[in-house]
Amino acid sequence: MMNFLLSLSIWTPILGALLIFAVSAIGAIGEHSSSQQRNTVRWLSLAVALVSFLVTLPLYLGFDTQATSFQFIEQAPWIPRFNVWYLLGVDGISLLFILLNSFITVLVVLAGWEVIEEKQAQYMGAFLIMSGLMNGIFAALDAMLFYVFFEASLIPMYIIIGVWGGPNRVYAAFKFFLYTLAGSLLMLVALIWLFLESGGSFVLPEWHALKIGMAPQILLFIAFLIAFAVKVPMWPVHTWLPDAHVEAPTGGSVVLAAIMLKLGAYGFLRFSLPIAPDASHYFAPMMIALSLIAVIYIGFVALVQTDMKKLIAYSSISHMGFVTLGFFLFNSLGIEGALVQMISHGFISAAMFLCVGVMYDRMHSRMIGDYGGVIHTMPKFAALFVFFAMANAGLPATSGFVGEFMVILGAVKTNFWVAAAAATTLIMGAAYTLWMVKRVAFGPIANDHVRHLVDINQREFLILALLAVCVLGMGLYPFPFTDVMHISVDNLLRHVAVSKL
Repeated sequence: MMNFLLSLSIWTPILGALLIFAVSAIGAIGEHSSSQQRNTVRWLSLAVALVSFLVTLPLYLGFDTQATSFQFIEQAPWIPRFNVWYLLGVDGISLLFILLNSFITVLVVLAGWEVIEEKQAQYMGAFLIMSGLMNGIFAALDAMLFYVFFEASLIPMYIIIGVWGGPNRVYAAFKFFLYTLAGSLLMLVALIWLFLESGGSFVLPEWHALKIGMAPQILLFIAFLIAFAVKVPMWPVHTWLPDAHVEAPTGGSVVLAAIMLKLGAYGFLRFSLPIAPDASHYFAPMMIALSLIAVIYIGFVALVQTDMKKLIAYSSISHMGFVTLGFFLFNSLGIEGALVQMISHGFISAAMFLCVGVMYDRMHSRMIGDYGGVIHTMPKFAALFVFFAMANAGLPATSGFVGEFMVILGAVKTNFWVAAAAATTLIMGAAYTLWMVKRVAFGPIANDHVRHLVDINQREFLILALLAVCVLGMGLYPFPFTDVMHISVDNLLRHVAVSKL
């Protein structure tokens, strides 16, 4: 059983989605009413999402935190002619993202319970397929398998934005798809070069052991940088993200921010740093500079937004700047802090977009100026909204503080002024987040639309409460997260510290 857990985490949601499509098609042919059919699809989708999450829990419970090698290895020939393997495994870096992805998928299914009325089976199925594909990205140890999962994950999100998105959904979907696809083409070239250089292998641990000269390392790093920087997204290739967030349905924004942005950052740890360590050190000043621009400049951009979704989207870019900053400090505090920040951002950004979704479902507006005094008519919602906003601003005792504080401490070890510049995010984050909360939640009731708002129901409260527990729990006791990743991070740092020249 233990040898198939990673395959179960990948294929359970994908096969579950196909089952949902089949049930929906049979229901459409039969004599079931549309309400009965929607109800069946909802409960079946939730059951698949829950089972998909539950099969990932033994990965965490059975994980050996002292082992330096990959665990839960699965291997089978896939394309023998080109020596491509179906090779899966996890370490302390990738394990937590599989759990996060599967957990967020459950919440997304619950979030679309009543909101999505058209093509509900296709909507739920798209998220479940995307969940399985992204688990494949985090588990793949064969580079070509990674690339297939990496590119395939674009398709469900493209469909989600293009079909269930806002008025400019087609433009946003094309922009998202073209940016991310174009960025990946150079990575494919790099993978083929490494395949030839390694004597015909796509196995990542074998690539990590290659002795590569400085000039090829630089070219490889640039190829990987272009692919992963778009995904993060780093400044200046970030412009697709606000458009995608604004036009995407709430569930799409949640998965985009909580999981998909992490794919690029994960790629740096799996490809750029271990395969091209000397080039990573060479380009570290540039990467730190680009990260600080994202942290500071994008923070100012967020400050002037009038659309809540755009504000949170720019906030995500700023917070992800902390992640890339932590990676290129080359110390354990920096990398572990960046990983904690990625998990924390998954919880907080998901919660923030869900909060906006709750208000949008009631008033069909994302504009800050259309709200005011929400706390008077939606007190339970306002309490949770303010809590998540504080976490987004990095309030101590929330998960938003832990990762940022660790990265700042790691930056102090490298350069005090880098740490001082990075710390400005605590000020900027508080500024744009509190600006939004003050105008949306507090003050007198702004208009009759706000006056007639109805507080969150039990389903909405459950979703937000689960995320609140995660944010608070991680903020008060981050050890279960840092303990899992510590050995893997130390192993990576030892590898990166050894020159391959």
